[in-house]
Amino acid sequence: MKFLSVITLGMLLLTACSKSNNNAPQGPQLIFKFHFDSTQARLGNTGNPVAVAAGNAAQHPVFRSMSSHYLELAPAATTLLGKGAVLYKAPETTAGGENAIDFAQSHAVGEGEVFFAIPLSQVQAGTYEWLRLSLAYQNYDVKYRVDTVISNIPFSGTFTGTIASFIGFNTYLQQYKVKDQQVTVNGNRKQGYWAFETAAALQGGAGKVVSGQAPAGATTVVNPLFATSPVPQGSCVVTGQFAPGKLQITGKEQSDIVVTVSLSVNNSFEWVDDNGNGLWEPLRGEKVVDMGIRGMIPKLSN
Repeated sequence: MKFLSVITLGMLLLTACSKSNNNAPQGPQLIFKFHFDSTQARLGNTGNPVAVAAGNAAQHPVFRSMSSHYLELAPAATTLLGKGAVLYKAPETTAGGENAIDFAQSHAVGEGEVFFAIPLSQVQAGTYEWLRLSLAYQNYDVKYRVDTVISNIPFSGTFTGTIASFIGFNTYLQQYKVKDQQVTVNGNRKQGYWAFETAAALQGGAGKVVSGQAPAGATTVVNPLFATSPVPQGSCVVTGQFAPGKLQITGKEQSDIVVTVSLSVNNSFEWVDDNGNGLWEPLRGEKVVDMGIRGMIPKLSN
Protein backbone atom coordinates (compact mmCIF):
# COMPACT_ATOMS: atom_id res chain seq x y z
CA MET A 1 0.00 0.00 0.00
CA LYS A 2 3.00 2.34 0.03
CA PHE A 3 2.20 3.23 -3.58
CA LEU A 4 -0.68 5.35 -2.31
CA SER A 5 1.77 7.84 -0.83
CA VAL A 6 2.39 9.23 -4.34
CA ILE A 7 -1.09 10.71 -4.51
CA THR A 8 -0.59 14.39 -5.11
CA LEU A 9 -1.29 17.34 -2.88
CA GLY A 10 -4.11 18.20 -5.24
CA MET A 11 -5.75 14.86 -4.50
CA LEU A 12 -5.46 15.50 -0.77
CA LEU A 13 -7.09 18.88 -1.29
CA LEU A 14 -9.89 17.12 -3.14
CA THR A 15 -10.33 14.91 -0.10
CA ALA A 16 -10.57 17.91 2.17
CA CYS A 17 -13.08 19.61 -0.13
CA SER A 18 -15.23 16.50 -0.22
CA LYS A 19 -15.88 16.48 3.50
CA SER A 20 -19.04 18.05 4.82
CA ASN A 21 -18.91 21.85 4.89
CA ASN A 22 -22.13 23.61 5.73
CA ASN A 23 -20.78 26.94 4.44
CA ALA A 24 -19.90 25.66 0.95
CA PRO A 25 -22.37 25.25 -1.92
CA GLN A 26 -22.96 21.55 -2.37
CA GLY A 27 -25.02 20.89 -5.49
CA PRO A 28 -25.77 17.33 -6.55
CA GLN A 29 -23.66 14.78 -4.67
CA LEU A 30 -22.15 11.38 -5.33
CA ILE A 31 -23.07 9.59 -2.11
CA PHE A 32 -21.80 6.26 -0.77
CA LYS A 33 -23.57 4.21 1.92
CA PHE A 34 -22.84 0.82 3.50
CA HIS A 35 -25.10 -2.23 3.51
CA PHE A 36 -24.07 -5.47 5.24
CA ASP A 37 -25.56 -8.60 3.65
CA SER A 38 -25.19 -12.10 5.10
CA THR A 39 -27.02 -13.64 2.09
CA GLN A 40 -24.67 -12.25 -0.56
CA ALA A 41 -22.27 -14.72 -2.20
CA ARG A 42 -19.23 -15.71 -0.14
CA LEU A 43 -16.20 -15.06 -2.35
CA GLY A 44 -12.48 -15.71 -2.13
CA ASN A 45 -9.59 -13.42 -3.04
CA THR A 46 -10.07 -13.82 -6.80
CA GLY A 47 -13.84 -13.24 -6.72
CA ASN A 48 -15.01 -16.84 -7.02
CA PRO A 49 -17.44 -18.52 -4.58
CA VAL A 50 -15.63 -20.36 -1.81
CA ALA A 51 -16.69 -22.52 1.14
CA VAL A 52 -15.36 -22.34 4.68
CA ALA A 53 -11.98 -24.09 4.83
CA ALA A 54 -11.88 -27.65 6.12
CA GLY A 55 -11.26 -27.73 9.86
CA ASN A 56 -12.61 -24.22 10.30
CA ALA A 57 -16.00 -22.78 11.20
CA ALA A 58 -17.51 -19.37 10.52
CA GLN A 59 -20.48 -17.16 11.31
CA HIS A 60 -22.24 -14.05 10.00
CA PRO A 61 -21.20 -11.15 12.26
CA VAL A 62 -23.80 -8.48 13.09
CA PHE A 63 -22.21 -5.19 12.12
CA ARG A 64 -22.16 -2.08 14.22
CA SER A 65 -19.84 0.04 12.07
CA MET A 66 -17.21 0.09 9.32
CA SER A 67 -14.61 2.60 8.13
CA SER A 68 -12.91 2.96 4.76
CA HIS A 69 -9.49 4.23 3.81
CA TYR A 70 -9.41 4.68 0.04
CA LEU A 71 -12.03 5.09 -2.70
CA GLU A 72 -11.50 4.87 -6.45
CA LEU A 73 -13.68 4.62 -9.56
CA ALA A 74 -12.21 2.43 -12.31
CA PRO A 75 -13.52 2.66 -15.90
CA ALA A 76 -12.41 -0.80 -17.06
CA ALA A 77 -11.15 -4.18 -15.91
CA THR A 78 -7.66 -3.29 -17.12
CA THR A 79 -7.44 -0.01 -15.17
CA LEU A 80 -4.51 -0.38 -12.81
CA LEU A 81 -4.97 0.44 -9.16
CA GLY A 82 -4.45 4.17 -8.64
CA LYS A 83 -5.05 5.03 -12.31
CA GLY A 84 -8.80 5.54 -12.05
CA ALA A 85 -10.62 8.48 -10.46
CA VAL A 86 -9.33 8.49 -6.88
CA LEU A 87 -11.99 10.20 -4.78
CA TYR A 88 -10.68 9.74 -1.28
CA LYS A 89 -7.71 8.69 0.80
CA ALA A 90 -7.83 8.84 4.59
CA PRO A 91 -4.96 10.29 6.65
CA GLU A 92 -1.87 8.15 7.29
CA THR A 93 0.94 8.53 9.80
CA THR A 94 4.45 7.28 10.59
CA ALA A 95 4.01 7.88 14.34
CA GLY A 96 4.28 4.12 14.93
CA GLY A 97 7.29 3.63 12.64
CA GLU A 98 6.10 2.27 9.29
CA ASN A 99 3.45 4.16 7.34
CA ALA A 100 -0.02 3.29 8.65
CA ILE A 101 -3.65 4.34 8.65
CA ASP A 102 -4.24 6.92 11.38
CA PHE A 103 -7.16 5.36 13.23
CA ALA A 104 -7.74 8.49 15.31
CA GLN A 105 -8.81 10.27 12.12
CA SER A 106 -10.94 7.43 10.75
CA HIS A 107 -14.70 7.77 10.37
CA ALA A 108 -16.78 4.66 11.05
CA VAL A 109 -20.48 4.43 10.16
CA GLY A 110 -23.21 1.83 10.39
CA GLU A 111 -25.86 0.24 8.17
CA GLY A 112 -27.40 2.69 5.69
CA GLU A 113 -25.25 5.60 6.81
CA VAL A 114 -23.22 7.81 4.48
CA PHE A 115 -19.50 7.08 4.69
CA PHE A 116 -18.44 9.44 1.91
CA ALA A 117 -19.98 12.15 -0.28
CA ILE A 118 -18.51 14.49 -2.87
CA PRO A 119 -20.06 17.09 -5.19
CA LEU A 120 -20.53 15.56 -8.62
CA SER A 121 -18.92 18.67 -10.07
CA GLN A 122 -15.65 17.52 -8.49
CA VAL A 123 -15.76 14.02 -10.01
CA GLN A 124 -14.06 13.47 -13.36
CA ALA A 125 -16.70 12.93 -16.03
CA GLY A 126 -16.68 9.45 -17.47
CA THR A 127 -18.14 5.96 -17.40
CA TYR A 128 -17.01 3.69 -14.56
CA GLU A 129 -17.55 -0.05 -14.32
CA TRP A 130 -15.74 -0.85 -11.08
CA LEU A 131 -15.44 0.48 -7.54
CA ARG A 132 -12.31 0.01 -5.46
CA LEU A 133 -12.71 0.48 -1.74
CA SER A 134 -10.07 0.03 0.93
CA LEU A 135 -11.77 -1.23 4.08
CA ALA A 136 -9.94 -0.47 7.30
CA TYR A 137 -11.95 -1.11 10.47
CA GLN A 138 -14.91 -3.27 11.44
CA ASN A 139 -16.91 -3.41 14.65
CA TYR A 140 -19.47 -6.18 15.05
CA ASP A 141 -21.11 -8.68 17.39
CA VAL A 142 -20.46 -12.43 17.29
CA LYS A 143 -21.72 -15.46 19.19
CA TYR A 144 -19.30 -17.42 21.35
CA ARG A 145 -19.48 -20.54 23.51
CA VAL A 146 -18.32 -20.99 27.10
CA ASP A 147 -17.93 -24.42 28.68
CA THR A 148 -15.95 -24.13 31.88
CA VAL A 149 -15.99 -24.40 35.66
CA ILE A 150 -16.45 -21.36 37.89
CA SER A 151 -15.96 -21.79 41.66
CA ASN A 152 -16.14 -25.58 41.21
CA ILE A 153 -19.49 -25.27 39.46
CA PRO A 154 -19.81 -26.33 35.79
CA PHE A 155 -20.90 -23.44 33.64
CA SER A 156 -21.78 -23.38 29.94
CA GLY A 157 -23.74 -21.29 27.51
CA THR A 158 -23.70 -19.28 24.30
CA PHE A 159 -23.28 -15.52 24.55
CA THR A 160 -22.76 -12.41 22.43
CA GLY A 161 -19.52 -10.44 22.39
CA THR A 162 -18.13 -7.55 20.35
CA ILE A 163 -15.16 -7.60 17.97
CA ALA A 164 -13.02 -4.65 16.90
CA SER A 165 -11.33 -5.84 13.71
CA PHE A 166 -8.56 -4.00 11.84
CA ILE A 167 -8.26 -5.17 8.24
CA GLY A 168 -6.33 -2.24 6.80
CA PHE A 169 -2.78 -2.85 5.55
CA ASN A 170 -1.34 -1.33 8.76
CA THR A 171 -3.06 0.77 11.43
CA TYR A 172 -1.60 3.16 13.98
CA LEU A 173 -3.61 2.91 17.18
CA GLN A 174 -3.37 5.15 20.20
CA GLN A 175 -6.60 4.12 21.90
CA TYR A 176 -9.82 2.56 20.68
CA LYS A 177 -13.04 1.29 22.22
CA VAL A 178 -14.31 -2.21 21.46
CA LYS A 179 -17.79 -1.80 22.92
CA ASP A 180 -17.59 -0.27 26.38
CA GLN A 181 -13.93 -0.89 27.21
CA GLN A 182 -11.03 1.27 26.08
CA VAL A 183 -7.85 -0.39 24.76
CA THR A 184 -4.49 1.44 24.69
CA VAL A 185 -1.90 0.42 22.09
CA ASN A 186 0.24 3.42 21.04
CA GLY A 187 1.70 1.53 18.12
CA ASN A 188 1.10 -0.05 14.72
CA ARG A 189 -0.92 -3.20 14.15
CA LYS A 190 -0.83 -5.18 10.91
CA GLN A 191 -3.83 -6.39 8.90
CA GLY A 192 -5.77 -8.98 10.88
CA TYR A 193 -5.38 -7.52 14.39
CA TRP A 194 -8.51 -7.88 16.50
CA ALA A 195 -9.84 -7.40 20.01
CA PHE A 196 -12.82 -9.09 21.63
CA GLU A 197 -14.86 -7.68 24.51
CA THR A 198 -16.44 -10.49 26.48
CA ALA A 199 -19.23 -10.87 28.98
CA ALA A 200 -18.49 -11.83 32.59
CA ALA A 201 -18.81 -15.52 31.78
CA LEU A 202 -15.62 -15.74 29.73
CA GLN A 203 -12.75 -14.72 31.94
CA GLY A 204 -14.11 -13.60 35.25
CA GLY A 205 -14.84 -9.95 34.64
CA ALA A 206 -17.50 -7.96 32.81
CA GLY A 207 -16.01 -6.10 29.89
CA LYS A 208 -12.88 -8.23 29.74
CA VAL A 209 -10.95 -7.61 26.51
CA VAL A 210 -8.73 -10.16 24.81
CA SER A 211 -6.88 -9.56 21.55
CA GLY A 212 -5.12 -11.50 18.83
CA GLN A 213 -3.59 -11.39 15.37
CA ALA A 214 -4.76 -13.38 12.34
CA PRO A 215 -1.91 -14.94 10.31
CA ALA A 216 -0.20 -12.72 7.74
CA GLY A 217 -1.93 -12.95 4.37
CA ALA A 218 -4.96 -14.76 5.78
CA THR A 219 -7.42 -11.86 5.55
CA THR A 220 -9.60 -12.18 2.46
CA VAL A 221 -9.53 -9.17 0.10
CA VAL A 222 -11.85 -9.87 -2.86
CA ASN A 223 -10.60 -8.73 -6.28
CA PRO A 224 -12.39 -10.21 -9.34
CA LEU A 225 -9.83 -8.33 -11.49
CA PHE A 226 -6.97 -10.39 -10.09
CA ALA A 227 -5.68 -11.26 -13.58
CA THR A 228 -5.97 -7.83 -15.21
CA SER A 229 -5.59 -5.37 -12.33
CA PRO A 230 -3.98 -6.95 -9.25
CA VAL A 231 -3.56 -5.34 -5.83
CA PRO A 232 -0.39 -5.68 -3.72
CA GLN A 233 -0.06 -8.43 -1.10
CA GLY A 234 -1.46 -7.21 2.20
CA SER A 235 -3.62 -4.61 0.51
CA CYS A 236 -7.08 -3.90 1.90
CA VAL A 237 -8.60 -2.76 -1.43
CA VAL A 238 -11.79 -4.67 -2.27
CA THR A 239 -13.02 -4.50 -5.89
CA GLY A 240 -16.64 -4.74 -7.06
CA GLN A 241 -18.62 -4.18 -10.28
CA PHE A 242 -21.36 -1.56 -10.37
CA ALA A 243 -24.93 -2.83 -10.71
CA PRO A 244 -27.19 -2.40 -12.54
CA GLY A 245 -24.92 -1.26 -15.35
CA LYS A 246 -22.07 1.23 -15.15
CA LEU A 247 -21.78 4.48 -13.23
CA GLN A 248 -21.95 7.44 -15.63
CA ILE A 249 -20.81 10.90 -14.57
CA THR A 250 -21.48 13.76 -17.01
CA GLY A 251 -20.74 16.75 -14.80
CA LYS A 252 -24.24 18.11 -15.60
CA GLU A 253 -26.23 16.07 -13.08
CA GLN A 254 -29.22 17.80 -11.49
CA SER A 255 -29.74 15.31 -8.66
CA ASP A 256 -27.72 13.12 -6.30
CA ILE A 257 -26.37 9.75 -7.32
CA VAL A 258 -26.50 7.27 -4.44
CA VAL A 259 -24.28 4.20 -4.37
CA THR A 260 -25.18 1.58 -1.79
CA VAL A 261 -22.04 -0.46 -1.22
CA SER A 262 -23.35 -3.93 -0.40
CA LEU A 263 -20.72 -5.92 1.48
CA SER A 264 -20.92 -9.68 1.89
CA VAL A 265 -20.59 -10.69 5.53
CA ASN A 266 -21.56 -14.27 4.65
CA ASN A 267 -19.56 -16.33 7.18
CA SER A 268 -16.92 -13.60 7.16
CA PHE A 269 -15.77 -14.28 10.75
CA GLU A 270 -13.81 -17.53 10.56
CA TRP A 271 -11.85 -19.52 13.13
CA VAL A 272 -10.09 -22.85 13.61
CA ASP A 273 -12.80 -25.16 14.99
CA ASP A 274 -10.65 -27.40 17.20
CA ASN A 275 -13.45 -29.64 18.45
CA GLY A 276 -15.67 -29.52 15.36
CA ASN A 277 -18.80 -28.24 17.09
CA GLY A 278 -19.23 -25.16 14.87
CA LEU A 279 -19.12 -22.78 17.85
CA TRP A 280 -16.39 -20.23 18.53
CA GLU A 281 -14.80 -20.99 21.91
CA PRO A 282 -12.15 -18.36 22.66
CA LEU A 283 -11.67 -19.75 26.18
CA ARG A 284 -10.38 -22.94 24.54
CA GLY A 285 -7.97 -20.86 22.47
CA GLU A 286 -9.71 -21.33 19.12
CA LYS A 287 -7.80 -19.01 16.78
CA VAL A 288 -9.41 -16.43 14.51
CA VAL A 289 -8.00 -16.83 10.99
CA ASP A 290 -10.05 -14.55 8.72
CA MET A 291 -12.20 -11.46 9.16
CA GLY A 292 -12.18 -10.20 5.56
CA ILE A 293 -15.28 -8.98 3.74
CA ARG A 294 -16.48 -11.68 1.31
CA GLY A 295 -17.45 -9.58 -1.68
CA MET A 296 -18.73 -6.15 -2.70
CA ILE A 297 -21.52 -5.00 -5.02
CA PRO A 298 -21.84 -1.22 -5.47
CA LYS A 299 -25.52 -0.73 -6.30
CA LEU A 300 -26.77 2.39 -8.09
CA SER A 301 -29.94 4.24 -7.16
CA ASN A 302 -31.26 7.78 -7.55
